[in-house]
Amino acid sequence: MSMYNEMLEIILLVLVIIDAKDAKLERITNLMLLGLFLWCGFCTLEILNNSCGLGINVGAWYMGTRMMAFQLLYAFLTFSLYIKNPKILIRYLFIWGSLALFASFWIWKQANIGLTHSEEVWLYGAGSNTHIIQNGTLIRYFSIFSDAANFGIGIASTAVAFIIFGITSKIKKHRIIFLIIGLASAWAMFPTGTRTAIACFIAGFMVYIFLSKSVKIAVPFTVIFSTFVFIIVFTNIGQGNQQIRRMRSAFNDNDPSSNVRKINQEAIKSYLKDAPWGLGVGIWNSGGIPTNNKFHKVFSTPADSEYVGIWIRTGVIGLTVFLISNGIMILGACIIVFFRLKSPSLRGIGAGLTCAMISQQVGGYGNMVLFQFPNCLVFYGGLTIVYILPFIEKEWTEWENKELAKQEEKNRLKLEQKLAKRV
Repeated sequence: MSMYNEMLEIILLVLVIIDAKDAKLERITNLMLLGLFLWCGFCTLEILNNSCGLGINVGAWYMGTRMMAFQLLYAFLTFSLYIKNPKILIRYLFIWGSLALFASFWIWKQANIGLTHSEEVWLYGAGSNTHIIQNGTLIRYFSIFSDAANFGIGIASTAVAFIIFGITSKIKKHRIIFLIIGLASAWAMFPTGTRTAIACFIAGFMVYIFLSKSVKIAVPFTVIFSTFVFIIVFTNIGQGNQQIRRMRSAFNDNDPSSNVRKINQEAIKSYLKDAPWGLGVGIWNSGGIPTNNKFHKVFSTPADSEYVGIWIRTGVIGLTVFLISNGIMILGACIIVFFRLKSPSLRGIGAGLTCAMISQQVGGYGNMVLFQFPNCLVFYGGLTIVYILPFIEKEWTEWENKELAKQEEKNRLKLEQKLAKRV
């Protein structure tokens, strides 16, 4: 799926180059580009990795690097060059929100009305081991995404973003729409049965308490958020619901699934001591590792986590580079939100996108989701938007003032009509 996504991005980039006079090329020179160059450069060097002794497979390397690195760069360039002004930004947020609402509706439809034929074929076939659990009594619904984890974590991060957009927007209709999208998305993560999703949701809002820079927002937000966390972690409220009960197990240190992952990671660690550069970024695209190869055990052990997957493919060196590059990108976004943006509503958009990205990274710790479509495009693209915001802040303030003036005029006319009816 990412290939089609990247083809679209490349076509959009070509169109920008053709119409170069409108390109805002100065907007791409930032810390995010530095972080991406660092990661893409490392993955390019991985073409020389022959830790498994199977020779160099350029095709497999490219397929792996395209998914792990190049698609991030394509998304960054596309968003940097196309989000040019406030109208395009708001239009993009509404498109994203509309798709999130449709996905939320679809998971409700799956749970309450039923699955389509193709969904049933996948669920009771390839997806049965991971999506029909607890002796067949619980189905993990997946909406229009590839699987429940991909959707659950993506929609949890979307909920974080839109709730923050909603509470910081000055325009009433936008505030209402954003909050509806955010709350619908928050509900939609529960039918997925993806335990990491609740941790993503919590992590995103924890960061926002810091980025809000507002006591009026931070204090009530902290109270509401702390109450929610207390209910989920320390009480049995809603325990009769299977989905809530499964979500709550994310905080259980003795959870069997979590313990199996820890055992697998210890086994992987012992093998990767001899492969500091990993087994190669294209190892899962090359046909596998023979059973007589000492790294076959690592190859056949489920990664269960994007970070573990990166660790297997690029070793401790690659995992370190990935963490540093993402740290650079996220830190740069936090600096922009906290220090450079003056408009409270624009800061809210920046904070929402940054917190959603951090939420997504937490998801990557528990599941293979960071490079999956559409999460990779949405959240790395969203972080790109944060870097664009300082360039459009002046235009944003002018646009927002016009919208607020229209809102005030509309309210004035309504008040006049009410007064006229009383006479």
